[in-house]
Amino acid sequence: MSESNPAGTGSTTVTGENEVVDLCRDLIRIDTSNYGDHSGPGERAAAEYVAEKLAEVGLEPQIFESHPGRASTVARIEGEDPSRPALLIHGHTDVVPANAADWTHDPFSGEIADGCVWGRGAVDMKDMDAMTLAVVRDRLRTGRKPPRDIVLAFLADEEAGGTYGARYLVDKHPGLFEGVNEAISEVGGFSLTVNENLRLYLVETAQKGMHWMKLTVDGTAGHGSMIHKDNAITELSEAVARLGRHEFPVRVTKTVRSFLDELSDALGVPLDPEDMDATLEKLGSLAKIIGATLRNTANPTMLGSGYKVNVIPGQATAHVDGRFLPGFEEEFLADLDRILGPRVKREDVHADKALETTFDGALVEAMQTALRAEDPIARAVPYCLSAGTDAKSFDDLGIRGFGFAPLKLPPELDFAGMFHGVDERVPVDGLQFGVRVLDRFIDAC
Repeated sequence: MSESNPAGTGSTTVTGENEVVDLCRDLIRIDTSNYGDHSGPGERAAAEYVAEKLAEVGLEPQIFESHPGRASTVARIEGEDPSRPALLIHGHTDVVPANAADWTHDPFSGEIADGCVWGRGAVDMKDMDAMTLAVVRDRLRTGRKPPRDIVLAFLADEEAGGTYGARYLVDKHPGLFEGVNEAISEVGGFSLTVNENLRLYLVETAQKGMHWMKLTVDGTAGHGSMIHKDNAITELSEAVARLGRHEFPVRVTKTVRSFLDELSDALGVPLDPEDMDATLEKLGSLAKIIGATLRNTANPTMLGSGYKVNVIPGQATAHVDGRFLPGFEEEFLADLDRILGPRVKREDVHADKALETTFDGALVEAMQTALRAEDPIARAVPYCLSAGTDAKSFDDLGIRGFGFAPLKLPPELDFAGMFHGVDERVPVDGLQFGVRVLDRFIDAC
């Protein structure tokens, strides 16, 4: 079935490739900034937009609201063989906030410039949302069933840990994912050009766990003009500085070892994980992501205390974004307490596990097949994500998750730097490439 252009100047067949850009732009224009509180401005509007696009091609999507405005959309596509385990394709519609004054183009305009779609969420992760919608809409318009059932989930609140999105659905509506055994989502499948004969596509098979924490020091309040040896701000500041400057030891997990072996083969040089400076230099912008998977990390992100310049406060607080590698949570927490010292009280604001799966099986083969069909010099390789995704929640249902949002990127693009950064953008031809690969992937899996 085809659709004609509204101007009536001729018939244009609608395909996933030629509508993915508009879908991405539409999603970016819905401000779904997540401020980490109970509000979720725009998430309901995004859920309704996705539901409308799915209903247009014959699906019966459901919207689930976990809290006023915090909405997710779920739909199921019947496959050729419903007896097979189903595949979950999930993405989040929320984004981190953006200050328009810092951007070259308005972060919520979805503007096209320099061959890219610009805006908050262009790579994290409204690009994947748009590619998924484009592929699904094209397949349903043309009557092409997937080989097995596919569950689609467009989720709220991932940027604040998923409490109002994936976690809510897993806890309150697990039946939506009945029969699902595997999933794909964000931050994987993007390219790293090694040379003219080889392009690596990094598939996320592991991700660090998290401890977002609040640090508190209690001291003695007093007058700012007095000599004061029990200043909470001083004590906390010294502890935060120790933590912020601390370099945790290198810990090479199975996934990181596999990635380094693949990279060593690709570069034709042996790699020493204990001396990674030279290796990271060869990775360009991806050094930020890969470097953070060699060790645990703890970055101070917020400080707070006091209410008047001449009053020494009785308490000071700080917040820290802590991330630990699979298998190293206990070591991480012990290191934290040793570095911070006995005066600092540590409590979790949000905590979640690390994940790690193997890089094998029919789903991985389908990824490789689909990538090579569109890029003959492609080689899929496993890697560990330094952050986390909604895959953590779905893992509780026994769903094996991968990061696979395929994008062929220009070598000079600072892809890693755009996650939560300014001037976030995704190449138009990268979106179209992703649609073609995802379509082939669905056929192959």
